Amino acid sequence: MSNESSSNSSKITIGILAIALIGSWVYFNSSKTEIINTYDNKVAVIDSAKSKIQSEFIAVSAKADSLTQTNTQLQGDLLEKSNQIQKLKTNIGNILRKQDASDKELAEAKTLIAELNGKVTGLFADLTKAQAENKELTSKNQDLTNTNTTLNSNLTATQKEKERLQDIGSTLHASSFTIQSLRIREDGTEKKTNNSRRANALRLSFQIDKNKITPSGAQEIYVCITGPDGKSFTEGGKFNTREDGSRDFSNKIVVQYEQNKELGVSYDIKQAKTLQEGEYKIEVYHNGFKIGEGKTSLKKSFLF
Repeated sequence: MSNESSSNSSKITIGILAIALIGSWVYFNSSKTEIINTYDNKVAVIDSAKSKIQSEFIAVSAKADSLTQTNTQLQGDLLEKSNQIQKLKTNIGNILRKQDASDKELAEAKTLIAELNGKVTGLFADLTKAQAENKELTSKNQDLTNTNTTLNSNLTATQKEKERLQDIGSTLHASSFTIQSLRIREDGTEKKTNNSRRANALRLSFQIDKNKITPSGAQEIYVCITGPDGKSFTEGGKFNTREDGSRDFSNKIVVQYEQNKELGVSYDIKQAKTLQEGEYKIEVYHNGFKIGEGKTSLKKSFLF
């Protein structure tokens, strides 16, 4: 009996130990599974957070790259802000490239992304403002250019008008205009006559008035004489007038003019053959402008 009781007691003890061992094993496996599941869940959460942060980073990086690529000539404060953005991008990128980035590091990356987003938004606003200012400045510069062009055109026109007026102002003026028909003999004696058969010269006399603009020196004066037949009295050549086109001139007189002084001019136009009966018109030009004219008539006489 004693042996049987002892054997039964041993079996009970072994059974209890077996049950305890099995229970411990079940508990251990259960705890291990729970730990693994917790770890996997934590990893999944971290991966999900990291993916979200990476997505945010990619989006804000795209905006930053768009700004810097389309504005390659930034200067001053704008360039400094662009450099700060690139530095933030580098720091964030270094964190997100880590395979085992901690929660603290991901939180730091998230904070840096928010800062990056703010700087990108600020740079965009600054660029928009700068572009608007540049556009306004370009418009003002264009207005200024147009104004300068207008002023230069006006100045050129004014200068040309000044030169034109000076040109006109420097033209001499003739007054006291007289024409005489003469009979000049071989011995030099002369006599006034209006007899076409006796006259062999026309004397042109006039006074050049004072002129403060015309410089002192030689001045060319063209004399045009039109005979009764409407033709040039003698053929001296052609010259261009300002108002009457090209004209035939009979004689060219060179006078020595002294600025702002009067000058008397007397000039004889001699003709070897007998002068025609009728009216003679004499016109005087200086600087292309007509400065005086006169007429005289010769009559036909049957008396010698």
